[in-house]
Amino acid sequence: MLTPLTLLRKHSGLLIAVGIVCVVVNGQGLGPLWFTGVVLLLLGTVLRWRAWHRQRPGQDRPPTPVEIPVAGRWQALNGPGTKVPSHTHSHAQTYAIDLTHHPKPHPAPGFRPLWPLARRPHDYPAFGTPVLSPGDGVVVAVGDGRRDHLTRTSLPGYAYLFLEGFVRSLGRPGHLWGNHVVLRLDSGVYAAFAHLRRGSLRVAVGDRVAVGRQLAECGNSGNSSEPHVHFQLMNGPDSETAQGVPFVWHYRDDEGAPRTGVPEDGTYFSA
Repeated sequence: MLTPLTLLRKHSGLLIAVGIVCVVVNGQGLGPLWFTGVVLLLLGTVLRWRAWHRQRPGQDRPPTPVEIPVAGRWQALNGPGTKVPSHTHSHAQTYAIDLTHHPKPHPAPGFRPLWPLARRPHDYPAFGTPVLSPGDGVVVAVGDGRRDHLTRTSLPGYAYLFLEGFVRSLGRPGHLWGNHVVLRLDSGVYAAFAHLRRGSLRVAVGDRVAVGRQLAECGNSGNSSEPHVHFQLMNGPDSETAQGVPFVWHYRDDEGAPRTGVPEDGTYFSA
């Protein structure tokens, strides 16, 4: 049962959004509408900071061993192998990692400063690749139906992504995650996958899944610059109240040597 304060924290983005609208549409100077907007902005900001602070995990939890949720050659980005928090404490992303697919015969398109402004997600080898269960567990949440948009892999695209990300952050988690799946693993932790391809989900809430089972396909939905898999572990099913959980993988580096841990940013690896 969520407390009223927790419910307020979960809707802090709405308070900020309404506050911004009140200030922007106000045309009568320092009047009631302006003061209402400022109060809502301050309240929403404080609640958001408190939520971020509460989601900051302790440092004494050992990593949970899980299987890599993809197959083939991938690159680690924005991961805990380089820095913690890898993303932010918000939405339990303290130990989250982003994975882009780079099969050697078919490299992914690179960043271009100005042109093309954007590309179709189908131009990337990651798009449509299977996303696999990292362990045995049960599906507790899914989200589908959000479009796979154009990439944001240029300077104007990144500027748009920054603004778009702020707007998305004011909404519900699905606005950031896009199409997603959350599993409760038998170890007791929750595994979340974001930015999945629309219409690719192969599981439903309540399904029992075994390690290695395909859950969906990699997509470019939600707050995503290009097709990639966003993966994280949490200590609860709700990303707005849970804390991030560290994980460890067994993988091979690009020379084929076995490794244990989490690849550093920019590292190419395979399961």
